[in-house]
Amino acid sequence: MSFSFTVITKDHQTSARLGKIRTPHGEVNTPAFMPVGTQATVKSLTPEDLVSVGAEMILCNTYHLYLRPGHELIKTFGGLHRFMHWDHPLLTDSGGYQVYSLSPLRKIKDEGVYFQSHLDGSYHTLSPEKAVEIQESLGADIIMCLDECMPYPSSSDYTRESISRTTHWAERCRKAWKSKTQALFGIIQGGVFPDLREQSAREIVSLDFPGYAVGGLSVGETKAELYEMMDNTLPLIPDNKPRYLMGLGTPQDILEGVKKGADLFDCVIPTRHARNGMLFTGFGSLVIKNAQYADDPRPVDPGCTCYTCRNYSRAYLRHLYMANEILAPRLNTIHNLHYYLNFLKQIRTAIRDSQLNNFAAAFYENQKRIPLQNESTRSLYFPEESTSSLAEAGNEG
Repeated sequence: MSFSFTVITKDHQTSARLGKIRTPHGEVNTPAFMPVGTQATVKSLTPEDLVSVGAEMILCNTYHLYLRPGHELIKTFGGLHRFMHWDHPLLTDSGGYQVYSLSPLRKIKDEGVYFQSHLDGSYHTLSPEKAVEIQESLGADIIMCLDECMPYPSSSDYTRESISRTTHWAERCRKAWKSKTQALFGIIQGGVFPDLREQSAREIVSLDFPGYAVGGLSVGETKAELYEMMDNTLPLIPDNKPRYLMGLGTPQDILEGVKKGADLFDCVIPTRHARNGMLFTGFGSLVIKNAQYADDPRPVDPGCTCYTCRNYSRAYLRHLYMANEILAPRLNTIHNLHYYLNFLKQIRTAIRDSQLNNFAAAFYENQKRIPLQNESTRSLYFPEESTSSLAEAGNEG
């Protein structure tokens, strides 16, 4: 099966749309959130866990896998799907953002990016052609063009120069792209300048990629700037192509992105926050290390049906966290990803019924509430659907 994207229906009051992405490794219902598996693993979870919480596609990182264990080695194992035992759709980013964020010793030139490894200080070159070669070796279903992610703030002059470079790199990526079973997405940049976002969108869309991403957001700009760039950029992407907002984010940002017409999202927030003891609920976030939960017999969210909430109390989860037990990040991550993926499922239901504005109003109202001792707290516009037990998916170890 080759790559395709279909818009199934649209919300009548917003720009949200319900869609389906088809890939050689299965289908993805959109809008969708992709858990981040940077080094060929979503930290603390097995692939069976990910299926149980509702993940349909995950993201892995080209930069990290290129440096360790190496894309050539992964290719000898039959590609990333077989290497990591994930039989569902995969997306790999180009590595450009990690070069920007992890390598202080780097030089960006028109030929590509020259950088030192954050692991051992060795020198490397990442060109558009190399980025495509690595991702084709990994075998992901969706691969990304190399782009330049600019720091915030950047001047308009530098941003103009940067988007010219990103367009040139996209042209080279498209020329180097050989594996037509993998869909190559172009990336739109432009900082917080509406005219430059429009220019970048026009140039990248003219190259006719299977899908498009909006990059360079969530790097320090204000919420007002973030939402303005969404409003400015998303309508410029063809209606029949998937729209991917890279690196977003919070549930609120995802909801607003969906309302503005975005289809795909990824972020480390649910997994990183889980490891730091912050848990998402239908009534806002909960910091499990707080002393008030030391003897609390309730689950994290009494209205949640995840494995963690069905089996463990806040008191036990706090104990694990304070004792620095390995089980703590695992149970917390199960909960947070279940929350995110169920949140997207509810959004899809609301779009199907053209009720997204009602869903959003209920969501924002519930985020202000403080639950009573015996109250079921999951009262969003649509009730949560049950998921299978993690214990049924495989050995819990």
